[in-house]
Formats: sequence, C-alpha cells, structure tokens
Amino acid sequence: MRPITLLQPQRIAFGQGVAAQCVHDLVAMGVRRAFVVTSPPVVALVTPLAEELRRADVSVTVYDRIVGEPTIASFEEAMAAARPAAPDVLVGIGGGSALDVSKLIAVLLDSAQDVRELFGIGLVHGRGARLVCLPTTAGTGSEVSPNAILLDEAAALKKGVVSPFLVPDAAYVDPLLTRTVPPGVTAATGLDALIHCLEAYANRFAHPLIDLYALEGVRLVGRHLERAVADGDDAEAREGLALASLYGGLCLGPVNTAAVHALSYPLGGEFHVPHGISNAVLLPTVMEYNLSAAPERYAEIARALGVAEGPSALTTACQGVARVRVLMERCGVPQQMRALGVPEEAIPHMAVAAMQVTRLLRNNPRELTLGDVEAIYRSAY
Repeated sequence: MRPITLLQPQRIAFGQGVAAQCVHDLVAMGVRRAFVVTSPPVVALVTPLAEELRRADVSVTVYDRIVGEPTIASFEEAMAAARPAAPDVLVGIGGGSALDVSKLIAVLLDSAQDVRELFGIGLVHGRGARLVCLPTTAGTGSEVSPNAILLDEAAALKKGVVSPFLVPDAAYVDPLLTRTVPPGVTAATGLDALIHCLEAYANRFAHPLIDLYALEGVRLVGRHLERAVADGDDAEAREGLALASLYGGLCLGPVNTAAVHALSYPLGGEFHVPHGISNAVLLPTVMEYNLSAAPERYAEIARALGVAEGPSALTTACQGVARVRVLMERCGVPQQMRALGVPEEAIPHMAVAAMQVTRLLRNNPRELTLGDVEAIYRSAY
C-alpha cells in the first residue's frame, strides 16, 4: 500500500442548515473584513449571511460577477476588486466557478505571483487570508479540494492550479442551498460528482483510503440523481447528492481524476460546453476504453450503481456502462458531442490539446496515445 496524504479543511460542516454556522464561526475567528465571491443567481442566498456579518461589525464586500466558468481575464477582474477591500477572509458561495475564484484570490491577495505562474502542481507560494467555502451546487467538491480551474482563452484550454494552500480553512455543505438548482444543472453537476468518484476508484493511483469515499459517492449518485432532477424539493435526494459531491471533492487531492476530465478540457476550453456536460458526454466511451485494464474495478462501480451481478467481472462492468447511459438519458443529458455544437473537424486538434493534460492522463488505468484520444472523440461524436 503506497503512502498517501489527505489535506482537508480544518472544519467540515455537513447537513441541512449548517450554513447558519458560518457567520458565528467567522465572528469567532475575529475576522473584520470579508470579501464574498458569488454569482448572480446566488445573490439571494448570500444576502442574509452578509447582513448577519455586518450586524456583527464585519465589513462585507460582495462580488457577484462570476458568470459561467471563469477565465483568466474574469479572475483578474475579481482580483482587482478584492485587493482594495483588503479582506482577511475570502468567502466563496456558489458553484465550482465562484469557489475556485475565491480560492485563487485568497492565495494571490498578498502575493507578487501571477495566476499564469500557478498552473500545475505545487507552484503556489502561500496564503495569508482565511478561506471559507459554501457550495450551492452538488458536483465540483471544490469546497474541500486543493484544485482550482481557469480557462486560458489564448490557449483555448482549461488549466488547473493544484496546491495545499487552496484547501479552504472551513467548508459548510448545506443541502438546503442546492434546492433551487434547476434540473439541467442538477443533472450536470451530479454527473460531475459521479465522475470524480468513479475516476478516483478506477485510477492507476487508487488507494483503499480513498476507495471508501469514491465507491460511496458512486452509490449516492446512483440512488439520488434521478430523484433530485425530477423533484428539486426532494430533501433526501438533495442531501444524498451533496454528500456524494463532498466525497468526490475529498478524492481530488490524494488521487484526482483521469482521462474523462482530460478529454473534456478542450470541449470546455474551445466550445464552452459546461464542465459537467463535457465530462458526461465522454464518460461512457472512456469507460469502455478502460474496461480491459481494470475490469474488477469497473465491475465494483457497476455494483455500486445498482447493476445485477453478471457471469464475469467484465460482463458486470459492461452493464455498468449501460447503466450510466440510461442515467444520462433519464436526466436529459446529451450523449453525443454533435448535440453540443462541436464540429467533427475539430476532433484532431482537440485530441492534441487533450494530450497536454498529462497531470490527469497519467492517472488513467489504461495508457492513451494521440490516436486513442481521437478515436474516443469520434466514438462519442
């Protein structure tokens, strides 16, 4: 068993209503100036928290301009707004985009580094400000992960920053914050959580300590995603997905994802396909490619998704792929790249771009060549 290190927030609060603890804890920390990063659809959830902080004599600046998945340019706009506020705590409230931006602001607030210098693993020098995250979607797990993603528009590719300094000090995972998420976003983010867990379990660097989180996350998505998409007020389903997302986030630091995420980056980077959808459309095809390298692992994933035992591990694993396709169909998620407006002629240069994401491709249970990546894209087209 290889050595492994888990880096997690000092405080993780999970459950209905835990968002209310955030204000009390921030005040107890002695914070005086808070910079809140959020998105327009989430402002209504931010307002009560901001008002409570102000009543406790905390100066609060709300930055609500995170629209879509963040680019380097949009991050720099947020950074420019944060510096004059001189916050001692960054509070990210929203989906993965808002959380990732808040994390990057926290590490660059008092730093001479440029965000472009941080793409890669372990390149962040430090963090001075406190960092607190409250997710309002159940998918990215960013509230507990050491990762942050930005779109480099010049390269038309998403790029990741990975550092222990990006792990928040506290995460408040309140399923009640996700109840107003529309069905389409619920489906996309829920599938993202599934893929985090699935790729951590079927991974060259899989570890028994992370397997516990990964398999349970798969089970939770399999049980609850369709219900949450059908009825956003289903409290049990929302809670199950929020927990699955948290588990997926805990998988990201010590093990991380693999080929599905690597191949999805060009879809998001060049064609602005939402992250969860770009992952989902590739998932079944990448699973099929990987089955021969890890049939027992994929069979276990299939069982976690509720598939009946087949005559062999490979048969069970194949039924797991079929279950994923059914899940996508029932949740209304596109299953072909052509449905996302991606031109077929883009496949060759997308394959070249995907091959640059070596930090994730190295985790894949089966090695991929440029030709393999192109074939996967064509099969998913």
